[in-house]
Amino acid sequence: MKLILVRHPAPDVASGICYGSSDVAVAPHILAAARASLLASLPANLPVYSSPLWRCAGLAQALARDLPASQFIQDARLAEMDFGDWELRAWQDIARGEIDAWAFDLAHYRPGGGENVLAMATRVAAFLDELLREQHAAVIVICHAGTIRLLSALQAGLPLAETALLAASGAHKIAYGAVVTLDFQRPIVTPAI
Repeated sequence: MKLILVRHPAPDVASGICYGSSDVAVAPHILAAARASLLASLPANLPVYSSPLWRCAGLAQALARDLPASQFIQDARLAEMDFGDWELRAWQDIARGEIDAWAFDLAHYRPGGGENVLAMATRVAAFLDELLREQHAAVIVICHAGTIRLLSALQAGLPLAETALLAASGAHKIAYGAVVTLDFQRPIVTPAI
């Protein structure tokens, strides 16, 4: 199955803010530009899956209508990681000790008391496993950089704790509105932790 992953357009939030699972908006002109660009390159008549967060769902709804999509489904398992008390705070205002604690244990530490990367990996893997059972030839998924990183890491077929570390290691280079295509030739079995 081909997964055509699209990162949401740039949200209407100041640079340097941790916004993870916060439902931040996208300016109408940014949304329109992303929509126009993607319409020219995405195939029609495929299922469209989306994170329910507006920065993804707004684009996904428009694309599902315009392409048209064979079906449109919002799935909470595609949402970005929940950073708890860090949400909508400037990264520079988060205590250095907390950020260091997360860097020391990327898979298990819960930033701001929110979700850890392993928990996010578990829900993204559950989404992928279900999607693979549906046996589509290809799907479009509008989601977040963290979700794209995890879906990419799941291709390795590693245990989930290792998948989480693989996805969380290093800075990502997935631009807003970028398209990343993955090909899963066979079902991926992700062993338990």
